[in-house]
Amino acid sequence: QVQLVESGGGLVQAGGSLRLSCVASGIIFSINAMGWYRQVPGKQRELVATITPGRTTYADSVKGRFTISRDYGKSTVYLQMNSLKPEDTAVYYCNADTGSAYWGKGTLVTVSS
Repeated sequence: QVQLVESGGGLVQAGGSLRLSCVASGIIFSINAMGWYRQVPGKQRELVATITPGRTTYADSVKGRFTISRDYGKSTVYLQMNSLKPEDTAVYYCNADTGSAYWGKGTLVTVSS
C-alpha cells in the first residue's frame, strides 16, 4: 500500500506560479513511477506529467511551463507550475505506479484571469 498526500494548491492570477508537493508513505520502494494528473468537473482526468528514473514526460499543454521533480530522500514529488493560465484550473492529483495505481485526494488549483 502507498499513501499519497498533496499540498500546495490555491488561487493564483494568470501568469503566476505555484508549486505542488506530494508526499508518499507506505511501501514506497515499490513505486516505479510517479505523476501528476488533473481533472475539471465533467471531464476525464488527464495526464499532466510523469517521472521515472532518468525520464520525465509532459502533456503538450504544459510543456515549457511545468516541471516535475522527485526527491527520493523525502519521498516527495513536486510540480512547479509557471506562467499559469485560467485553463490550468483543475483539481490536481498525485499518482504512484507500483504495478497498481495509487492516488491522492487532490489539491485544487484555481487560476484567475
